[in-house]
Amino acid sequence: MIIDHPILGPRDSQEFTYLGDAALIDRPDWQAENAADQFHDYLYLRDNPAGEHRELWFHEQGDRSWLVVTRNTVTHEILTVELARDVARARGRSK
Repeated sequence: MIIDHPILGPRDSQEFTYLGDAALIDRPDWQAENAADQFHDYLYLRDNPAGEHRELWFHEQGDRSWLVVTRNTVTHEILTVELARDVARARGRSK
């Protein structure tokens, strides 16, 4: 599978480490009254979708960047690749 890195261009997926659901970018507020429940859900309750899914990938064998890859988990087709920092910043502005 080839991941089209936004800065470096097409790279073999073997250069990357898959780290799970991109929803991990949205960490719970550790000071919230129900922080323990929120962190339990954040850490242990994950979806395993068939179809389009946003995932975190780490470019371990390259520039060590974090990416959000939107991929079809059935066909492995990659739809979009974004730098995770850009996704996190955009979410911060929209809150």
